[in-house]
Amino acid sequence: MLDTSIIVGVSVLWLIGVLSYKWLAPHPLPKVDLGTTDDPLVVVHVEKLNATEQLLTVKVLLRPDESIINRRLNRLTAESAVRFVSQNDMAELQYHTGKAPEWVSTTIDARGKATEWPLDEYVTDPIQAEWLVGAADTSHYEPARVEVEGVVDGFDIHLERVASSDPKAPAAIIIKLKRTKAQQFFDIGICLVLITLPALALFVAIQMVTRRRPFLPPFGTWYAAMLFAVVPLRNFLPGSPPTGAWIDQGLVIWVLLGLATAMVIYIIAWYRDRA
Repeated sequence: MLDTSIIVGVSVLWLIGVLSYKWLAPHPLPKVDLGTTDDPLVVVHVEKLNATEQLLTVKVLLRPDESIINRRLNRLTAESAVRFVSQNDMAELQYHTGKAPEWVSTTIDARGKATEWPLDEYVTDPIQAEWLVGAADTSHYEPARVEVEGVVDGFDIHLERVASSDPKAPAAIIIKLKRTKAQQFFDIGICLVLITLPALALFVAIQMVTRRRPFLPPFGTWYAAMLFAVVPLRNFLPGSPPTGAWIDQGLVIWVLLGLATAMVIYIIAWYRDRA
């Protein structure tokens, strides 16, 4: 009866975990409707966050006004470009004459503390876009409205509009990213597994060395397997916490010391029984 209850309990926990991961998965931002206005529009499609480098990978699309586009062919009749006012280190994104406007990949700074994984959050500077108008000596930049769409795996995305310093410019957008509850639950589950492994190993080793339980030679293989499983489990953590984060300073060190101590106790018990 006990073994059946354990199997059922573990199965229920596994099912709850799978369903929770599905229900709490990130939902993509609504797709931008390019036909809602004739004003110049810059669409930012978010794709991926590199937490260690604090860079948000995006694709950018310019929807210019009627002055430089052939509506019949949907091709540009003049050179244009897009730049983000707050991203000083970002080059212009070029859109060339005779071609249809297409997505251009780039990265945007997203500040946060990766070492606080899995509770880390990231935020961009206010995103304001300008697009290049005119040709040769008459070319100049004008403000363009920014819209954001897309999804970042493992993160919930929240958008905040803030007033621009230029009263004639559209409001800027701040992108905020926070790990989903589903990923946080998964991360905590893996951490609990890492905590449990050395605790069980120490308990069994102490039982054998104090003669409360008989010495069992196969446990040597079990200890070795657990010791070599630590690094794969650490690397399996979603979001790849940076090396030196709290999980390395606390949890991984605990696992390594706990398992190593358990193996030493086990060897002492083996040597004593073989003497």
